[in-house]
Amino acid sequence: MTSSPFPSLVSLLIVLLALIVNANGESRSHHKVNVSSLLPRKVCSNSKDALSNVTRLRLVHRHGPCSPAVRRRRSNFEAEILARDQLHVGFLRQRIAAAELGGGGTSPASTRAAPSTKIPARSGASVSAGDYIVTVGLGTPPKAQTLFFDTGSDVTWVQCQPCTVSCYRQLDRLFDPASSATYANITCASAACADLDALDCSDGTCIYGVSYGDGSQSVGFYSSDALALTPSDVVPRFLFGCGQANEGLFGLAAGILGLGGGRPSLVTQTMKKYNGVFGYCLPASASDTGYLAFGDSGSTNPTVKYTNMLRDAKTPTFYFINLIGISVAGQQLRIQPSAFAKAGTLIDSGTVITRLPPAAYASLRSAFRGRMSRYKKAPAVSILDTCYDPTGRGEVKLPAVALLFSGDVSVNLAPEGIVYAVNESRICLAFAANDADDDVGILGNVQQRTFGVLYDVPKKKIGFAAGGC
Repeated sequence: MTSSPFPSLVSLLIVLLALIVNANGESRSHHKVNVSSLLPRKVCSNSKDALSNVTRLRLVHRHGPCSPAVRRRRSNFEAEILARDQLHVGFLRQRIAAAELGGGGTSPASTRAAPSTKIPARSGASVSAGDYIVTVGLGTPPKAQTLFFDTGSDVTWVQCQPCTVSCYRQLDRLFDPASSATYANITCASAACADLDALDCSDGTCIYGVSYGDGSQSVGFYSSDALALTPSDVVPRFLFGCGQANEGLFGLAAGILGLGGGRPSLVTQTMKKYNGVFGYCLPASASDTGYLAFGDSGSTNPTVKYTNMLRDAKTPTFYFINLIGISVAGQQLRIQPSAFAKAGTLIDSGTVITRLPPAAYASLRSAFRGRMSRYKKAPAVSILDTCYDPTGRGEVKLPAVALLFSGDVSVNLAPEGIVYAVNESRICLAFAANDADDDVGILGNVQQRTFGVLYDVPKKKIGFAAGGC
């Protein structure tokens, strides 16, 4: 008697169903990643063009092949970046601490110096380690200026002729105020001058002064001119610093584009034009391009997940976000929400590595190490203490990591946001611990990679959209 084929068919279907369920579960709990994809390539790859209905600037990492200011990498390049990142973070903490004590927080230093002040010329590190750059036009007719964009700064500035004290080497020609039909100095009596925390006057002309965590600084005339974000979108009478005394290496960029929340920032100055809305997408690697956009591009996008933007009147420059938990491989870690709430969490484009409260980092590290036990350990690199050697492996299996924010928002990090690739033989968990529980947490730019990050300042919300670039 011939047996029925159906029992074996049913068994096969059950096995196939189990495999599908396991595969789906694994895809939610792990990422299988080619090691080579975590490292920058030698050629530039333009990312997909999104947000065509808004003012959109091409954004690149200054150390990648897409950058006009790229320089040859040294053998200890990544360690230097991480060391500068630590300086940058320390400086942010100092600014916030000073503000809490009543010392003001919108300016990084009390630089009260006229442009004739002698600034010692030395080769300092860059203003920050992340250093994503965009190119804008300044003046009438517009002259190209390549600038770092920074959500932790308010004052936009460029180096200007005649550069009476000192200027570092940059990619673009120095901006020449005499060549612009719309340039004007700001007077000391103007309200715009009063918005600066660090200022002085020379013959009634407003003087700005800003400094950064590594000692780099810029001092010069506070001015106004036309700012062309794109050839067809111009901001008239834009307020910026015309630097006459500038110190430090800014990666051949001409200056800083300030996107903080303070009065001098581009965001505040264009509040009526763009409704206080801007966004960006930081690419997966330094070999790809992203974008910086202005205008309401995401309010009707169903893929954007919004959480609360928290602001502090003592530190109006900064944007805070309410981090409440972390999950690894689909399992939420047992971290008390109070661990995150004690000092809060700042979202910053200029910080590279996310900083967590000590207890939260210890829990994340333990869970991550447990899931990575099959891989050979590698020595620590600077602030990164959980590293692995993937040599000889075509791919690695990374546990999924998600950051949980208020408003029931879960941001599932891209693989490029979970580990930091130092080189072909070392990848590290891309998080670090704060020194103390009361140090502010920081959501760095590595964890923001590939997401469309949307800031709606008037509505006090920050959105995340996966696959932004």
